[in-house]
Amino acid sequence: MSGWLLGIDGGGTRTRAAVCGPDGRLLGIGVSGPSNIDDIGIENAQANLDQAVAAASAQAGVDRSDCRAAFLGLAGVVSAEDRAHIRAIATRLALAPIDRIGIHHDCRIALAGALEGRRGIVLIVGTGSSCYGINAAGEDWMAGGRGHLIADEGSSYWLGIEAMRSAVRAYDGRCQATRLMPLVLAHLGIASIDEILHRLYIEGMSRAEIAALAPVVIAAATEGDSTAQQIICRGIQDLADCVHAVAVKLNMLDTACEVCAVGGLLQAGPFINNPLHCAIKQRIANCQIREAALPPVLGALILALQLADVPIEPSTIQRLRAAGNKLPV
Repeated sequence: MSGWLLGIDGGGTRTRAAVCGPDGRLLGIGVSGPSNIDDIGIENAQANLDQAVAAASAQAGVDRSDCRAAFLGLAGVVSAEDRAHIRAIATRLALAPIDRIGIHHDCRIALAGALEGRRGIVLIVGTGSSCYGINAAGEDWMAGGRGHLIADEGSSYWLGIEAMRSAVRAYDGRCQATRLMPLVLAHLGIASIDEILHRLYIEGMSRAEIAALAPVVIAAATEGDSTAQQIICRGIQDLADCVHAVAVKLNMLDTACEVCAVGGLLQAGPFINNPLHCAIKQRIANCQIREAALPPVLGALILALQLADVPIEPSTIQRLRAAGNKLPV
């Protein structure tokens, strides 16, 4: 089969590649390790991208040389230098004709998937956090997304840091007692706050391990712990501020723009989603908050179809929706 399309969603944990025909029919999916060049370097990122594409094209039964267009949405791709590195990788792997290779950060494909190619704003709330939008004029803007050391407010990582910080403050007597202290100790497998220095700085904790503390904060908050509730409230306000900043920058504040929030932290359900939606509506009264229609990897396929000048019919979207319902989480 010739003229197929390739979409890639590459993050700090895994890479997913999807292959579809011009009609939007999903033909194959491939999964491999991370492809964030800032985390694992160019060579490892290239190897994982190659592995994911090979698996997807093999499942689809297509010849890799027949790819019509490819779109790569990768975490950490925010500068011209980043794009140049990824374009060099895509060229070496011969993913598609050089003028039919699209490269952007992962927020772009998250937006394309969430709103099925329509313009609007997407808020990503997972291990990290970021917000990205495109207006009717095609102008785009991102708020947040500057990494865990200086940004990522409201994310699972940020909640984890705030949980440990609050536990230490409570132990010292610098703030009120909180359920977070015993919960943090249990989660980290330590008997005393005095051991947290060794656990955090000597043994070391990855971003993912710190982010795994987010459910601890949510559990304490649902049990009525005021410290945990205040942490979540601050995080939600910061996230809504990012959405507001994007809307202001793109002159979408007084429009009925579509806004979609996606990411693992939102799996906590109404306890997070309801106040987050309220905070966004307080800042952008006319916005329309939507559920994500498609996962980012299928958003990458929509962008690949557009890059190949393939008309996207309602039937195309319907096929991608059907595929999205069957994709593993």
